Amino acid sequence: MANRLDHDYDYLFKIVLIGDSGVGKSNILSRFTRNEFSLDSKSTIGVEFATKTLQVEGKTVKAQIWDTAGQERYRAITSAYYRGAVGAFLVYDITKKQTFENVQRWLRELRDHADSNIVVMLAGNKSDLNHLRVVSTEEAKVMAEKEGLSFLETSALESVNIDKAFHTILKEIFHIVSKKALAAQEAASMSGRRIQGTTINVADSSTNTNKSCCST
Repeated sequence: MANRLDHDYDYLFKIVLIGDSGVGKSNILSRFTRNEFSLDSKSTIGVEFATKTLQVEGKTVKAQIWDTAGQERYRAITSAYYRGAVGAFLVYDITKKQTFENVQRWLRELRDHADSNIVVMLAGNKSDLNHLRVVSTEEAKVMAEKEGLSFLETSALESVNIDKAFHTILKEIFHIVSKKALAAQEAASMSGRRIQGTTINVADSSTNTNKSCCST
């Protein structure tokens, strides 16, 4: 889930971008990692990824963010795409109802292929097009609460809540990883003490058995 690989960062977290084609996943990626936005952005073919390093509670975290096409014909790559992911950014378009209705399908796919502890952020993108809105903020909040997801509305065009969304995901992942690492250390410590005690008991038992055997 997290690895200390070199001196440049303490943790490496893989985050996947999922959602229907055309919701703005690629521009969210480019806005967060390069602070760029393209109105002529074409549909992603296959898989692309970019990285960004930032500080989370005093630790250096490298986010490796993967973006794949939302079209049905590219769905075959999903199993490998989700492997090792600890976070997911599930995006819909607030101006297209179908992309919001498909959130449930993406969640099912995510839960089928990804780790059960994956942190998921539901993002209603294109908040700059509020005059064309068809998915209300309240409706999305209700779904997010029901499914146990974080939720924000974003605009890759105006760079609204993009950094906040990724920082929220990364902070939550960091807390989970920190707790697991602490629990593992405590378990290893307890296990070491138990093993030492068991070894002594086994030796005693063996000695008693030998005495019994010889007296027979």
